[in-house]
Amino acid sequence: MSESQTHPFPDAAFSGVHHGPLQPGEWITLSDTKGRRHSVKLERGKIFHTTKGGISHDELIDGPDAVVVRSVGGVEYLALRPLMADYSVSMPRGAAVIYPKDTAQIVTMADIHPGAKVVEAGAGSGALTCALLRAVGTTGSVTSFERREDFAAVARKNVTDFFGGEHPAWTLRTEDLLDGTDLTGVDRIVLDMLAPWECVDLVSDALVPGGVICAYVATTTQLSRTVETLRAHGGFTEPRAWESLVRDWHVEGLAVRPGHRMQGHTAFLVTARRMAPGFVAPRKKSRPAPGAYGEDYSGPRRSDNPTVTSNGVPEASESSATDT
Repeated sequence: MSESQTHPFPDAAFSGVHHGPLQPGEWITLSDTKGRRHSVKLERGKIFHTTKGGISHDELIDGPDAVVVRSVGGVEYLALRPLMADYSVSMPRGAAVIYPKDTAQIVTMADIHPGAKVVEAGAGSGALTCALLRAVGTTGSVTSFERREDFAAVARKNVTDFFGGEHPAWTLRTEDLLDGTDLTGVDRIVLDMLAPWECVDLVSDALVPGGVICAYVATTTQLSRTVETLRAHGGFTEPRAWESLVRDWHVEGLAVRPGHRMQGHTAFLVTARRMAPGFVAPRKKSRPAPGAYGEDYSGPRRSDNPTVTSNGVPEASESSATDT
């Protein structure tokens, strides 16, 4: 395909990746020689103003990706279509975005795949939504719950801008996940909310056997309550909790060292899988730390001898959560 030809806009595959000459309505990233980046939405006749003079959008529109342009003041800027990671950290925000390092972990560790039926709560600014939609493709579905209408409006605009149109696999519901009692046959559920433990029963009913719950929480208290609630429920495998840290490296000749900055703690991730009705996962054999479930602990407690209720869910009790 020659550079003068363009792919459909939006892309027929709804990947969010565009080819051919730059078009009005697309976002580009302008980077100067000091590494400062600016996100610009191309419009005919517009000028992007910098401290070193303006850059005409018309210089870029109908031209190729990955070029160098000069401002009126003679400063060079690298112009590139943003990758999804670039777009997610520079998109307009209502709520805080989930950073690429965590998005990648969620997509991989929750096993988001083409054709999957995925539920997300809440939508925030739409950064994770873009990744989920790209992963499920046009044959899957993503249903996003967002309680706040202002956040939902930001998410809808960001997702639509990224894909260049309304993604056919996406449904955005401006309501609380706890109102989504119609959810059934869901493969994956991702919770980015203040109290994910409140939704464990609903998640249990919605997920298929073997389905994955993935919770994104910011604090250790949220982490503890989420993990212990999943354990006490009895209908999930042993939860796994972790965080990821990313550090850049400076590489220049013989000067090879860690960078001065790193992406440290952003959030904890918790995953577990739904057991089939009537089955309880084998208990973890390792002993808890001394005092972990002592007199000061007042959180959820799993049963030593769970009984299965009529709907196939193990019944929680207030018995000790320690192993013997």
